Amino acid sequence: MVGRQHVEELPDGTTVRLGVFLSNQKNRRDRLSEQQLAALAELGLAWASV
Repeated sequence: MVGRQHVEELPDGTTVRLGVFLSNQKNRRDRLSEQQLAALAELGLAWASV
């Protein structure tokens, strides 16, 4: 569980707004394909379970 403001810094110095990404995916889950939902569920996101 990460907050909406969470930012990850990758080893190459790139920053990723992970919290915003996850929040957007959760809000738009009805528009995601079964494969996309399965991939997110495989990462441990309970709300993405197909």
